[in-house]
Amino acid sequence: MKFADSSNPELTKFEKKVNEFFETISGLSLFSILFLKNIFKPPYEIEQIRKHMDELGIKTLPIVSVTGFIIGLVLTMQTQPVLARFGAEAFLPGSVGISIVRELGPVITALIFAGRVSSGIGAELGSMRVTEQIDAMEVSAINPFKYLVVTRIFACTFILPLLTVYVIFIAFLGGYIAVVLVQNMSIEYYTGAIVRAVQFGDAIPGISKTFVFGFIVGVVGTYKGYTATNGTEGVGRASTTSVVISSLLILLFDMVLVKITLWLWPTV
Repeated sequence: MKFADSSNPELTKFEKKVNEFFETISGLSLFSILFLKNIFKPPYEIEQIRKHMDELGIKTLPIVSVTGFIIGLVLTMQTQPVLARFGAEAFLPGSVGISIVRELGPVITALIFAGRVSSGIGAELGSMRVTEQIDAMEVSAINPFKYLVVTRIFACTFILPLLTVYVIFIAFLGGYIAVVLVQNMSIEYYTGAIVRAVQFGDAIPGISKTFVFGFIVGVVGTYKGYTATNGTEGVGRASTTSVVISSLLILLFDMVLVKITLWLWPTV
C-alpha cells in the first residue's frame, strides 16, 4: 500500500519539498480514514491492543516521570520570584497547578511520547515493510493493516491520557519540592491550594486533548513505517520524520484545541 509519491525528477528541490508536504498530509488523511473504517470490523485483536498499551506505557514511564518532576520543579522555582514581586506568593500552588493541568502537562507529555513512541513504531513497521514481512502477512490471509496499524493507533490514543494524568501528579510532587526549597509551606496547604484552584473545567480540557495527541502519534508513526521504501535508509527516514511530523502536528492541533476548550470550558 502506497499513499504518496513525489519522485518526479523534473521538480526543483523546493517544489519537491512542497509536494512531499502535501502528499504527507493527504496520505495521513487517507490513512486515518482507513483506520476508522477498520476499527469497527472484526477481528478486534484485543490481545494485541493490550500488549501495545502495556509496552508503550511501561517503557515510557521512566522518561515521563523525570520530565514531569522537572516540569513541576522548574515551573515553581521560576514562578515564585515573579509572584513574590507582587506579594502574591500565596497563589503559587494554584497558578502552577492550573498551568500544569491545562497546558504544560498534556503538551510536554505528548511531545515526549511522540519522540519515544512514534519513532519506534516507524522503525518497527518500516523494517517489516522493507523485509517484506507485511507482504507475507497479506499472502497468509492476515489483514496487516488491522493487525499492525489499528492496534497501535488505538493503544497510543488511550495510553497517552493515562500517562498525562500520571505526569501531572508527578509534576505536583516536583512543585512541592520546589516550594519547600523556596518558602516554608506545608503539604496540607499546598495540596489544598491546588484542589481549590484547579477546577473541573481545567482538568477535562487538558486530559481530553491528549486523546487527539495520542491519535496523532499513532497515525504518523504507523503511516511512515507502513509506507517506508528504499531499504534501511527508508527505515531511518521513517523513524526520523515520524518524530518531526507528529511533534509539529501536536503543536498545531494544540493551538486549535486550546481555543475550542476555552470556548467549551471557560476559565471564568
